[in-house]
Amino acid sequence: MMSQLNPPAARRRRRKPLIAASGPARNVTDILLIILGSFITALTFNMFLLPNRIASGGVSGLSILGEDLFGLEPAYTQWGMNIPLFIAGVLLLGKKYGLRSLLGSIMLPLFVYVTKDWAVPTTNPLLASLYGGIGVGLGLGTVFRGRGSTGGLAILAQIIQKYTGFSLSLCVMLMDGTVITLAGFALSPERALYALIGLFVTGKVIDAVEMGLSYSKVAYIISNQKETITQAILQDLDRGLTELAGRGGYTNEERPVLMVVVGQNEVTRLKTLVRLVDPEAFVIISNTREVLGEGFKKES
Repeated sequence: MMSQLNPPAARRRRRKPLIAASGPARNVTDILLIILGSFITALTFNMFLLPNRIASGGVSGLSILGEDLFGLEPAYTQWGMNIPLFIAGVLLLGKKYGLRSLLGSIMLPLFVYVTKDWAVPTTNPLLASLYGGIGVGLGLGTVFRGRGSTGGLAILAQIIQKYTGFSLSLCVMLMDGTVITLAGFALSPERALYALIGLFVTGKVIDAVEMGLSYSKVAYIISNQKETITQAILQDLDRGLTELAGRGGYTNEERPVLMVVVGQNEVTRLKTLVRLVDPEAFVIISNTREVLGEGFKKES
């Protein structure tokens, strides 16, 4: 049995999202995010990855190999490889998604070409891999927030995500890992190791951009003063909570479990409330990476 308890005050305060989940305003926001993310990714590629020969994955990494082995302009390689992958994205992910992918597929190589002569801030491969990973993760995460893609293997990663349920960062890392392996043979094992550092950082930054840096907390409370604790959380903390059915492993008696999700800044208040009501209460508090719903993030 599971029951959901919501404070009346929360029901009265239902907020409308500032930007609708769909419609012209959201579409414009998506386009701007895709363009911005493409620019950040391209700039990072030209300032850190390309001059230091760090093929940290994707079509961008393959374009570095193309320039080294065949003297091909990276922007041209990226445009050429994006075409068949874009077609696959349209067929498997839908026309609406394909339009957003087309924008990223065009803008990223364009920005790579436009910014190819910008100054290189470092020739240290370790610094280049770190800052390159941060920049690519920030750029790709921004594009993904715009529900789009920069084309290339990013499309393939999102196709895999759709049909497997893997996290997007994991899918990107699998695709990029294949490119890094090739780079280890074509360039040098040392450059591949630097690329692995960049790949790891990229995955972490993508998650941070998509889900935010803050963690919420989920608390499970077992107490003989269930009703009093419930009212304290509803009224004093102004949070909803869920009652889960539990059973003691030793006594075999029914022991309701209260589950409540709070922000980081509310954890101390929650523990104080529970301690005041029942000093003997059993409380488990752990991190939860993402929460969608009233009082937390709105799903877009």
